[in-house]
Amino acid sequence: MAIQLLSQDVAAKIAAGEVVERPANVAKELIENSLDAGANEVQVEIREGGQRLLQVTDDGHGIPAAELPLAAQRHATSKLGSAADLDRITSFGFRGEALYSIAAVSQLTLKSRHADAETGAELHIDGGKVTRSQPAGLPVGTIVTVENIFFNTPARRKFLRRPTTEAGNIAAIVQRYALAYPSCRFKFVTDGKLSFFTDGSGGVDEVLAKIYGRENARQMICVGRLQEKAASRQAGTTASEQSDRFSQRERQPEKEEVDFMSGSADSRRAPSPQAAGNAAHRPAGLASSASPGGVLVSGYVSSISLTRPTRAQINIFINRRYVEDRSLTHAVVQAYHTLLPVGRFPLAVLFLELDPSEVDVNVHPRKTEVRFVDSNKVFRAVQGSVRRAVIESAGVPTVD
Repeated sequence: MAIQLLSQDVAAKIAAGEVVERPANVAKELIENSLDAGANEVQVEIREGGQRLLQVTDDGHGIPAAELPLAAQRHATSKLGSAADLDRITSFGFRGEALYSIAAVSQLTLKSRHADAETGAELHIDGGKVTRSQPAGLPVGTIVTVENIFFNTPARRKFLRRPTTEAGNIAAIVQRYALAYPSCRFKFVTDGKLSFFTDGSGGVDEVLAKIYGRENARQMICVGRLQEKAASRQAGTTASEQSDRFSQRERQPEKEEVDFMSGSADSRRAPSPQAAGNAAHRPAGLASSASPGGVLVSGYVSSISLTRPTRAQINIFINRRYVEDRSLTHAVVQAYHTLLPVGRFPLAVLFLELDPSEVDVNVHPRKTEVRFVDSNKVFRAVQGSVRRAVIESAGVPTVD
C-alpha cells in the first residue's frame, strides 16, 4: 500500500484511543475541566456504567457562547499560551485534546453559560461532527453529556467490562478528586441513585470517612504538617510556637533515615522538607506553595493494623493531580518495612507539593504519568515522611 495521509475521521479515532480507553477516562477529563473552571460543585451522573450516558455538571465560570464550537476542536485550550508555559503547568488540562477525543467516539452535548453572560449556548456533536448549535437557558456553569460511547468504534466497545465494573472505576475517579478538593462538593449518581457525595466542608478526614467508613478513617495517621498540626492541638501549643517549630525543622537537618530496601550509600536520607496541608480548594489552578527545590508532603496513611491485600489503595497526588507512579508507591510500601505481614499493604492518601518546573506532566495524553527533575529527592521525601509518622504512631523504639 502506498503512503498516504489518514483521513481526519480515522486520525481522530486513533487520537481518541490515547485519551479515552473507557468511561472512567471520560469522567476524569471532564471533572478536571470543571475544577480548572473553578467549580465549587461537581455532579457526575452515569447510566449503565457510563456506556449509555455519562454527564458532568458544574458551577464553574462557564464558556462564552462564541467559544463553544472552538472548545471541541483539537488542540484548542484556554490554559496554555506558548511552549514556555509547558515548563510550569498549573492546570489539569493543557493539551486541548479531551473534548475533541471524547466527541470523536460518542454523541456529545455541550451546554455552557459564562459568568458574564445572560444566556448560555448548546452544541451537539455526533461522532466528531457538529450537528446542532443553538442558544440555551441554564445557570452559570457547564453541562457535558456523553452518550453511547464508542458507538462508532465497535472494536473498542467490545473491550468494555460489565456496567458495574465500569461504574466502580468511575466512582474511584470521583472519590480521588473529592480527596484532592475537599472544599468542592461532589455528587455521584448511578442509574438514578445517589452513590457518593461530599458536603465540601474542607476536611480531607471527612472525605476519608465517606470513602473508607468512619471506623477505618479513625485508623488513618496524619503525615507531614498535618501530623505536626495534630500534635500541636494535643499539646496546646500556640500557632506562633508551631510556626517557629516548622521554621526550625526546615533550617536544621534531621537524623538520616535508612533506605531499608537498599544498601547503597545513596540510600541514606537527605534532610527532609516538612509537609504542608493541602486541603484548601484552590480553584484558580494547581500552582504549588512549595519553594524551588522543596518537596512538601502531607496526607494520611493507615496504621499498621489497617491493611489491604494489594497496593490499589495507595493514592498519590502531585500538586493535587492524581498520578500513577511505581517509584512513589514503592516509597510508601518501603516506609512500612518490617511493620506489616508479607503480602499486606497500607492505605495512603498523600499530597505532594513541589515547584511546577520540577515535574513534567506532559508525558502521556492521559496525564497520570509524570517525570521529576530529581526523582530521588521526591522518593526520599515520601519515604521519610511516611516512615516517621508510622513509627511515631506505632510507638516503635528507634536507635539513636
